[in-house]
Amino acid sequence: MERKKLEKNWKHIHGASYKPIYLVNYFNLLIIEGQERFCLYNHKIIYNDYGVVIKLYFSPYEYYRQGGYLVPMKITKSEVDLRNNIRMLWEQHGAWTRMVIMSIVFGLPDEEVATNRLLRNPVDFANLLKFFYGNKNALKFSDLLKDHLVIAAQLVKAAKAGDNKSAAQAEKKWYENADELATFLSYINPYWSKESWRSMLHEHLRLVKAEAVAMLTKDYAAGIKVYDNIESQALEMADMMAAGIIKQFPFKFTI
Repeated sequence: MERKKLEKNWKHIHGASYKPIYLVNYFNLLIIEGQERFCLYNHKIIYNDYGVVIKLYFSPYEYYRQGGYLVPMKITKSEVDLRNNIRMLWEQHGAWTRMVIMSIVFGLPDEEVATNRLLRNPVDFANLLKFFYGNKNALKFSDLLKDHLVIAAQLVKAAKAGDNKSAAQAEKKWYENADELATFLSYINPYWSKESWRSMLHEHLRLVKAEAVAMLTKDYAAGIKVYDNIESQALEMADMMAAGIIKQFPFKFTI
C-alpha cells in the first residue's frame, strides 16, 4: 500500500512516464557538513531505475533528488542545541583562559576569581558529556582539562618570573597532557581520531602560548590577532566534538 502511494506521489510530481522508485533500509550513510552519518529512523532513502538517490521526508511528502551521492538530511533541533552548547563551552574556554593570562601578566586583583571561573569550564564540559559517556568518563575528561588549565597558568607564571627551567618543564607536561586528552577522547568515541585531536590540541597550545608571549612582551596588537585565531580554532574543535557525538549516538538526535 505504501509502495503504491509513494509511486503515485512521485508520478504526480514528475509525470506518469517516470521510472518507479525502490525503498531501501532505514539506515544509510549520509554526508552532512563533510561528515559521514546515518539516516535516522523517520526517513527512508529511495532509488529510481537510473541509479539516482532520492531523499524522502515523510510528513509531508517531499522529494529531493541528487545524482551520484546521498543527499544530506535535515538537521534536528537536538543536533543544533548540542553544537551550540559545545561551541559555547569551547569559546568560554578560550575567553576565560585569555582573561586569566591577563590577570597573571598584569597582576590584576581579579586573578583568583577569574581563575575560579575558568576552572568551572571543565565541570561544565563534564555536565554535558555525562549524558553520553556516564559520570566516570565525564569526570576523567574534566580532570584532564583542568590539568591543562592549571599547567597553562604555571607556564605563564614561570615565564613572567623569568624561570626558564620551570617554564620548559611546564610546557613539556602541557603537551603530555594534550596527548593524554587525545588518547582518552579516541578511546570513548570511535569517531574521534586520536591524531586529529592531538593535532588540534597541539595547535591550541601553540596559540595560547603565543597569546601569553604577546602580553608578556607588550605586543598587544599581536595578542589580539592571536586570540582571533584561538577563537576560530576553538570552534573547529567544538564542531569536531559535536560531529563525533552525533555519529556515535544518532538515536539521541531524532527530534
